[in-house]
Amino acid sequence: MQTTDNIRSVLDYKGHEVFCVDPQASVYEALQLMADKGIGALLVMVGNKLVGLISERDYARKVVLKGRSSRETRVEDVMTSPVVCASPADTLDACMRLMTVNRIRHLPVTQDDHLVGLVSIGDLVNWMITAQAETIDHLNSYIAGSYPR
Repeated sequence: MQTTDNIRSVLDYKGHEVFCVDPQASVYEALQLMADKGIGALLVMVGNKLVGLISERDYARKVVLKGRSSRETRVEDVMTSPVVCASPADTLDACMRLMTVNRIRHLPVTQDDHLVGLVSIGDLVNWMITAQAETIDHLNSYIAGSYPR
């Protein structure tokens, strides 16, 4: 595991399952699904087409702070759109840069306009921590003389 690994590797490790919501759904319904699944964002889909993303941040900034009702506000009214996406071949470094530059925490992964998965900044940090732990183990083995030759 390295920061030069591609996002496909991260998705293969964590899984390709994504949770989606219709743009006509209420923000309350979206929040309930996020709470049930223990996640912080949902992809907004019309059929197989990605049209947006709604996150807890969108809720806080576009519903709560504006005094709107989550039961009466539609997802399409507060979702982030267009969505910044990555390709499965993009490196972990490239995706982290993309997320940092765009100040986002969730990055859909698409290939040929088809959704492949979703990664969060937490997924990328976990991957990096694991990569660093593996490097430390290899270095310890090398120093101890037990590294395979």
